[in-house]
Amino acid sequence: MERILVIGANGQIGSELVDALAAKHGAENVIAADIGPRSLYGAKMYEVIDVLNAERLIAIAEQYQITQVYQLAALLSATAEQAPLKAWTLNMDGLLNILELARLRGEVSKPLKVFWPSSIAAFGPNTPSQDTPQFTVMDPSTIYGISKLAGERLCEYYFKKYGIDVRSIRYPGIISYKSPPGGGTTDYAIAIFYAALRGESYPCFLEAETTLPMIYMPDAIRATILLMDAPADKLSIRSSYNVAGLSFNPQELALVIKQNLPGFDIHYVPDSRQAIAASWPQSMDDTIARNDWGWKAEIDLQYLVIDMLRNLKISQPSQIGLTIAA
Repeated sequence: MERILVIGANGQIGSELVDALAAKHGAENVIAADIGPRSLYGAKMYEVIDVLNAERLIAIAEQYQITQVYQLAALLSATAEQAPLKAWTLNMDGLLNILELARLRGEVSKPLKVFWPSSIAAFGPNTPSQDTPQFTVMDPSTIYGISKLAGERLCEYYFKKYGIDVRSIRYPGIISYKSPPGGGTTDYAIAIFYAALRGESYPCFLEAETTLPMIYMPDAIRATILLMDAPADKLSIRSSYNVAGLSFNPQELALVIKQNLPGFDIHYVPDSRQAIAASWPQSMDDTIARNDWGWKAEIDLQYLVIDMLRNLKISQPSQIGLTIAA
């Protein structure tokens, strides 16, 4: 029986991952945790945890006899650029605390499986932008990307030196209707739907033809659980796996939205996030993930747009400014 701790449960990925894990393993076997107020998201238990508090992590792992930890707490790309030292401390020390927790529990025969998310931000301006390979030049130019690249090296180090069963995905931009935009460079692809449903012209902070890898949340969650369920001896990557969903630019996304909301309009006001996006890949080669653990994206752009529009009308009417009939 698995006992699973999800740190960063109030975040974009965490909130939906807790639901999926509770459905798979039972709500009583999933502990949602974050530094903020209690939100269960389908779990039966919630703990206030600062991932920088190593002693608290050890106590919680022992209390619940944790077998899996998902360490999702982090400052994202654009937000991290405003507070680089805070971002480095949270992103790096948080991961180190989890890896050390796994090492200590392994010494007393209590193996701990760890999931930690990397990102396309770990790549950089000299990385091949088309079909970015698993192994390539990685020269990130943001503190977020630098922390992700360093984290990948730490994960592989702890696997090789201590045998820690750590697993990771280089997430593309993640799109979800359940969470509002949260400070990421790819978050235009969420904010645009709110503007469209309000009948507003969307001021896009990226240029029209800035193509980036993206993934819809159901595919992202499925990939995460599929990787964590894979037999350890099938995994050849212990830094972080490339995972592809779909690739598009703001102009292409706006066109599909306009097919469903003909009055929608977009205009372009690139800001500092344009330089960040320009340093990232446009598409990903995820052949190794496909071969190692059977990954394959299922959701295309047409489905994504229709599903986002439909669900935002229902789930976020107050933020969009809509009145939904009872």
